[in-house]
Parts: sequence; structure tokens; C-alpha cells
Amino acid sequence: MVDVRRAADRALEQARSALATDEPAKAADHIAGALAHAPTLPEVHEVLGRLAARPGGGLDLFRAGPHASPGRLAARAHLLAAAGRPEDGLPLLAAASGQSPTADWAGVPWVAEPALGVRIEPGLLAQVLMRLCTRVGEPAPPTLRPYLSVVRHALAAYPEHAMLLGAGSALARRVGEFDLAVDWASRGARVRPSKLGEIWLGYAYRSAGRLPEALAALRRAVAHDPDDLSVYADIAGTLADNGRLDDALSWVDRALERDPEYDCAVHTAHRLRHRADGDLMHLVRLADYIRDHPDESHEHTDLADCCRDTPWLSGTPAAAPLPPGNAPAPAEPSDDAVRRLRQVASLSWAHPPAAYDAAMPLIMLSPSDLIALVAHPPADVAAAEVWACIGLLHNRPEEPWPDSERRRMLLGLVEGGVDRVTEAALFALIVAAWVDPAARPEVAAVVTARLAEVGSRSGARSFAELALATPALDEPARQLAAAITRTPAVPRQRGRSRLSLRWRRG
Repeated sequence: MVDVRRAADRALEQARSALATDEPAKAADHIAGALAHAPTLPEVHEVLGRLAARPGGGLDLFRAGPHASPGRLAARAHLLAAAGRPEDGLPLLAAASGQSPTADWAGVPWVAEPALGVRIEPGLLAQVLMRLCTRVGEPAPPTLRPYLSVVRHALAAYPEHAMLLGAGSALARRVGEFDLAVDWASRGARVRPSKLGEIWLGYAYRSAGRLPEALAALRRAVAHDPDDLSVYADIAGTLADNGRLDDALSWVDRALERDPEYDCAVHTAHRLRHRADGDLMHLVRLADYIRDHPDESHEHTDLADCCRDTPWLSGTPAAAPLPPGNAPAPAEPSDDAVRRLRQVASLSWAHPPAAYDAAMPLIMLSPSDLIALVAHPPADVAAAEVWACIGLLHNRPEEPWPDSERRRMLLGLVEGGVDRVTEAALFALIVAAWVDPAARPEVAAVVTARLAEVGSRSGARSFAELALATPALDEPARQLAAAITRTPAVPRQRGRSRLSLRWRRG
């Protein structure tokens, strides 16, 4: 907080200096910056008031274009309020909150004035709230609570405005006012029964922990519009989150009967079926669907949610870190190769296809550079061998998998004992299987063979975790891998790099 105040004070000092030299545009830039650091600081509003005294109220200095910063939007909102037009300023202030929700943009006196709720048109206020809720998600920070005051004052003047009641309910539930959310949504649904009104009510009940009422409201929403399959998916998710997985799957099936390609239903179906039986292929099929349907209705996180905290599916296994090795090679990686690796490397990823996409910048490196990174992993780069091997997948990606150079190189790296190079190359092959169905049978066979070779030796657990991340693995191999992961881990032994030995033999 001290640093924030110092930054705001510096910006204010620069703004005052610009005003002293009659440079209002420069002063406006600094005021916007000061607001970004301290939206409610009285000194900032005092200097902003000096701009408001200019002809035109200073509005020309803070234009609200599509790429305007939150500080600039807030400054214009405050100037409009000072000019007696707070109803025009509130949408801009809400837009600033949508861009930077944790900042207290609305914690200013004019937002709390009862007159604002009367002056602003209720339909416009409802739209402002809906846009804000879309941007901030749930739960939302308490900095959005001042907007609830506007809603309360508006509803005092327009007590039966159904859209405002519903949109206000959506905001109330996001900031933890669950009883208020239920009250407003119930009133809105009574005033004007509709699909949207029942959805708002269902969400309010769900947030309040009132499952039967939530499901009843969502079912009424379906009755209003049986073709809105997103509600089916919401019902399924609600049921699943409350331990009613069979009922949830029945709602998913109903949605898929109407439209087998509807994205919300497909994502929910694969997520719930994976939860039901743990079969990795549900997630692989979901990844295939995402790849084949890039234009979805909105962003989904089902695949990442299912992969979270699972070894290899979401990152290198924390319980079995790759041991350091000794890997001399004929050549050191270039500085450019190390720089590019640093840009992409991480110990975690959302899911295997996301790891593949994240390694795309490595397409600029030659295979020899990537092999050098495998042999000479920079000490300050997380999971360097893993990312270098995934980078090999971007070598000549137009080549069909069976005859590709990337396949040949990775299969060569998989040969030999158990070390971090083997694991990295094996994971890259698994990633290839996730993104290319043509690679799945061979990769599954390679993983199965390596798992059988390792048996109970050192490193078996990590190989087993890799196997459990492999698409199309047969059931006996999957059962063996699962059994290995349930046994205590065997300490690993450090050894010389077989990468160096292979090059010497060649």
C-alpha cells in the first residue's frame, strides 16, 4: 500500500507540474495514472476538479474509446458526475471495474447518492450490471458492492423492473449477498416469468445452498425454452457438484440428443463421464472436439479442470522430480535457443494440448538446437528437457506422423535406461498422441513396452504416471500403471547420460 500511495503521489506531482505549465493533456495522462493507483484518494479528485473547471468540463481530455484505460474511463466518469450527469458516468465507471475489478473505482460519494438510482434509466442500469457481471465472474471482489447501492436506490423508484431485479441479483450473489440475490431474483421472476428470470433465480438459490429450489427454477427455465441446451448443462453441473452424477449424466444425454455437437453439452458430458469412471479417453475425445471446433460459444475450462493436479496432465509430477543428470554433448545450445526456451518453459500447463501450443515458439529452433537443449539443459530453466522434446514436435509438423522426422528423433530418445531424457521424450510422444490421433496406437504401444521393461525398478512410478496420461492405452497396461502408482516410490539413482554415450557410439 505504501508503494501504491507513492506511485499515486508521483503521478499527482507530475499532473500539478503539467497544469502549472499549461499542459492539460499531459496533466490528464498523469491524473489517469494516479487514479489507477488510488481511485478514491481525495488529492487525485482535487486535481481532477481543476481540470473540470476548464471550458467544457475537461471531458475532451478523457475520451472513452474502446481501448481506454480504466483510469481514463474513471476520470471521464467523475467529470460527467461533476457536470451533473452521473447517469452517463456510471457505465464508464462500471467499465473500469470490469477491466480492473479489485480496484475501488466505485467507492466515491456520487455513486452512493440516492438520486443516481432515480436518474439512470433502469434498463440501461440492468445492461451495465450484466456487462459487469460477465467481466468479473464469481465470486467477485467486495469493491463492486457500491453498485448494489445504486440498484437499491433504483429499485426504490422502479420496484417491478424485472430485468433490473434479475441483473441486480446476479451482482448480489457474486459479492456474497445470497439472501438479497434470492429476494431480487424471486421478485423478478414473479413480475415477469421468463427463461432468463428463472435462470437468475436458479443461480441465486444455488449460491445460497438451496439445491431443490435451484433445480426447480432451472427446470422451469427449460420449460420456457427447451432448445436452450446451456441450461441442460447447468442443471447437469449442479447435480454433479451435489453428488447426483447419474441424474447429471441423464441431463447431458438429453442435451446431446437434441444437438450432439453443442459445445457446452459436449464439454460437460466428457467432464462428468471422466469423473464417473476415470477413463482418460473422455478427456482425449474432449481435446479432439476442442481442436475440431475452434469457434465455440464461449471459453470452457472443463479439460483444464479435469487435468489439474494430475501428474504429467498438468505439469511435471511434484512427487517425483526429475533428477539432475550429467549430459555432455558435441555442442552447446545457442544463446537464442536458451532465450526461446526460457520464454516457454514452466513446471505446469493446463493440459497436454496446451503444452503443445505453448511450445509453438520453439518452431524457430533447429532440431540440433533442441537436441543440444536436451543434452545441456540450462540450470535456470524449468523442465528444460521436457520443453525441448515438446519443441521437437514442431519440427516439420506438415509431415505425416508415421514417416516424420519428429517421430524418429523422439523414439530414439526414448531408448535406453530410465532418466530425465527418457521421461521427457516419452511425455512428448504422449503429447503427440493427444494432438494427433494417428500417433495414438504406436505411442500407446511404446509406453506399454517401456512400462513393462521398467517393472518395479527405480523410476517405475514416474513411468506409470506417464502411462496413465497416455491416450488409447489398453486396460491391462492401465491397471499395471495404476498399481505401480499405489506402491511406495523407490529412490532413484543418478547415472551418466546415455545421450553422450549414443553420440560417442555413432
